[in-house]
Amino acid sequence: MSRSLKKGAFTDAKLLQKVSKLKPGDKTVVKTWSRSSTITPGMVGFTFGVHNGKQHISVIVVEDMVGHKLGEFSPTRKFQRHGGKIQKSLEGKASASK
Repeated sequence: MSRSLKKGAFTDAKLLQKVSKLKPGDKTVVKTWSRSSTITPGMVGFTFGVHNGKQHISVIVVEDMVGHKLGEFSPTRKFQRHGGKIQKSLEGKASASK
């Protein structure tokens, strides 16, 4: 369910404060744990270290990301692969045929 329009988009106040201190073109990584913060137009061009529960994932914000949440670009789960012995044998055959 989306947030009401009268309240506006949520962005952590501490995060906005860090962004306002940065100069345009600054390459420093802004670390944040606020995955639920909405990306605003003022954040475009900066790099954020978004915490995924274990480490900070670098996210470079571009114009297409405005309106989305920071957490969308920092996955919390790592996909290994499906299958077991059968999948390994299929991958082995595929790499041998190349």
